[in-house]
Amino acid sequence: MLHFELVTPERLIRSDEVHMVTVPGTDGDFAVLEGHAPFMSTIRDGDVLVQKAPGAAPETIAIRGGFAEVNAKGLTVLAEHAG
Repeated sequence: MLHFELVTPERLIRSDEVHMVTVPGTDGDFAVLEGHAPFMSTIRDGDVLVQKAPGAAPETIAIRGGFAEVNAKGLTVLAEHAG
């Protein structure tokens, strides 16, 4: 499972173990699964899609701007605004 955190300047929105997260990157959407290579990306306004299990319908979280970081601990999305 992938550890996923969604954080805004105000608070931690989500911290969960999930199957896959799709993020609206500045250069295009990207999907992150457990074991993804480390990288950082700026993100554009759009929807983060959180899939709890393989084949499950994704949960949609609207975000505005920010950064995403993938590292050995998982995926962290630092959004200017979420909700």
